[in-house]
Amino acid sequence: MKRTHKIYLLSTILFLMLGAYSCTAYLDREPESIVAEGEAFKNFTNFQGFVEEMYNGIPDKLKHYWTTSWNWGDDEIMNTPADWHMVHQVDLGNFWGWQAGRLGQPGCWLDKPNANITSGNKFDHALWPHAWYCIRKANLGLENLDKLTEATKEEKNLIAGQLYFFRAWYHFELMQYLGALPYIDEVLSSSDKLTLPRPTYQEAADKAGEDFARAAELLPIDWDKTTVGRNTAGKNQLRINKIMALGYLGKNYLWAGSPLMKNGAQTGGTKTYDYDTDYMKKAAEAFGELLSLVESGQTQYALAEYNYKDIYNHVRAPGSTSCFSDLFYTTGQNWLMPGSVEAIFRGSSTDYNGSNWGTTKTFGPKVNGLVEHDNIIHQPTANYVKLYGMANGLPLDDPNSGYDPNYPFKDRDPRFYHDIVFDGFKYVNSTMPADQEFLRYAQLYTDGIMRNDQNGSRTGYFIQKLVPHTANKYDGLYNWSGSLHVYLPYMRLGDIYLMYAEACAAMGGAKAKSTNFSKDAEAALNTLRDRVGAGHVDAAYTADNKKFMDEVRRERAVELSFEGFRFNDLQRWLLLTEYPYNVKTAHDFDRVEDDDFYKNNDPKDARVSNFKERTILTRQFGVKHYWFPLKVSDTSMYPEFGQNPGW
Repeated sequence: MKRTHKIYLLSTILFLMLGAYSCTAYLDREPESIVAEGEAFKNFTNFQGFVEEMYNGIPDKLKHYWTTSWNWGDDEIMNTPADWHMVHQVDLGNFWGWQAGRLGQPGCWLDKPNANITSGNKFDHALWPHAWYCIRKANLGLENLDKLTEATKEEKNLIAGQLYFFRAWYHFELMQYLGALPYIDEVLSSSDKLTLPRPTYQEAADKAGEDFARAAELLPIDWDKTTVGRNTAGKNQLRINKIMALGYLGKNYLWAGSPLMKNGAQTGGTKTYDYDTDYMKKAAEAFGELLSLVESGQTQYALAEYNYKDIYNHVRAPGSTSCFSDLFYTTGQNWLMPGSVEAIFRGSSTDYNGSNWGTTKTFGPKVNGLVEHDNIIHQPTANYVKLYGMANGLPLDDPNSGYDPNYPFKDRDPRFYHDIVFDGFKYVNSTMPADQEFLRYAQLYTDGIMRNDQNGSRTGYFIQKLVPHTANKYDGLYNWSGSLHVYLPYMRLGDIYLMYAEACAAMGGAKAKSTNFSKDAEAALNTLRDRVGAGHVDAAYTADNKKFMDEVRRERAVELSFEGFRFNDLQRWLLLTEYPYNVKTAHDFDRVEDDDFYKNNDPKDARVSNFKERTILTRQFGVKHYWFPLKVSDTSMYPEFGQNPGW
């Protein structure tokens, strides 16, 4: 959160939190070397200052480096000059690449040498180093709660709730990539011999679930409505609350009961529908409680409106009170942090213009410098674009969908037009030199000027969900005058509906529901389709539990596209190694219409010919690729802390 938005941030506390940032160092530190006895914990003001640092440790995935990557599933590929990025290292099966500096590996937002949790510089933060630091800090705080004598009951609950949440959240985030880790719920002494074994994933998840549940009991829905929070009313949006705790309680149980965690890493995909129903019931109840609070108007959260006057330029319709695009970026709003009314959990974004130093210049064509600076381009794979079905709600391969490969962009799911730049799309709105006019409309057909592995699209598409196409040299939205601020939320309400639908579907299909929320899995899914104006799930899919689960997963892919969830989803569904989820493809086709067509007509109505799908690469993954490898320096600490299988 912005430093100006912190309730209590004491520099006298921060200087005491010095930099031990590996698992080894975390386990070796003594509490008295971190916190002066009695000072941090004697009253709410000081204790909250102690807690604040854990907020600062939440990594900003988009701004980890000048250019970065966070989509490692089948959803994205980068242009060939960006092969050093983590997305390509994953394609190669080099999962060691997450570890910065190891044998020249590039690293990513998960890791950074010499991380500095007190820093306001976005480049100084990463998950692995900060997680161990904050887990220890949460344990220190919990062990010293009895010293908080100068505080009201509300103040004590707020402190304890945040500590329980962060202890669980940092464990959970690490476990998504690395599997089960020792759940550290006490302050460990460097004088004791380390013997903590690695538990099963579900054993660790049970402990995280206990902490998330405690946090949900202790924390308010809205800090603005507490005595403490009223002092900074309107500036508490990022503070840990009951809704965040319930959301992660459900997510933790959903992950624990997913096919990978129930059945273990394996290839073949035969267990992809085999969930642990006990965990699914727990997940559904947590999500159900959250959604009941939201839909009864007891929270500050709602689904952002999807109501556009001009979908290609993300221009909201008159009278709209919120906007889907504002979930990911804002512009012309005095650098307002993205999230709208829907974002539930976010970290800090102190350097609001920092995204324009790199991130916002990595989504469009570099041809003739149309998008400036580093020759790095995020682009969607064609196989992923195919998941955007038709406006009638049917997947493209359904015989009744109406999809016509001669008109591949027509009548698609409305989110396709918001998220994807396709052939004929008007890319530049402003004036441009006459000799550059050929770049105004996207040329993404085979051999088009923007179909180049080096400085264009390898797949036939670009992404504009997270960064609008007007972030280019001529429209200049990434210039200071545009006030363009980009941020990806870790959790939003749309995700909660999807996770609720998945948990219920795993329990009993489309009509299954929790005991505390009125909607069943089908209705939850259709809530998101209603938001965007897409057709409901067809009866042919609701009648078959496996087909319905496929639709839940396809809806999740479309709704959460490019937000960083796909890799973990394919992983936990035991599909990471399986075709067609292990390939990345392109769409090749010829234009039929002349240039004037695109100047005078909607590009979605264009006719094409020779529309074909071509495989760019196939990932050669095995069982070991279901988890990232741990750091050798950490697995060498003591025998019980073993490496992930195969590494």
